[in-house]
Amino acid sequence: MDSREALASFVRSLHRDHAENAAAWDNADLGDFLEALAAWIDDAAGWYRNTGHDLPDNADWAFFARALSAATVYE
Repeated sequence: MDSREALASFVRSLHRDHAENAAAWDNADLGDFLEALAAWIDDAAGWYRNTGHDLPDNADWAFFARALSAATVYE
């Protein structure tokens, strides 16, 4: 992911996939999805380590948090 536009495109592809294949998602409802998202963020360092990568030092977590928060009211 190298840009804000790429992230928006990725989120749109997730939305399309959910619309077409929600039954295949383990966390298809919003509550379960947000809980899984929080759990993954908590364990991100372990996921990166287990896949042979370093947790990015320059990840802009604040931007992602603002985007998630804004999505609760943005139309």
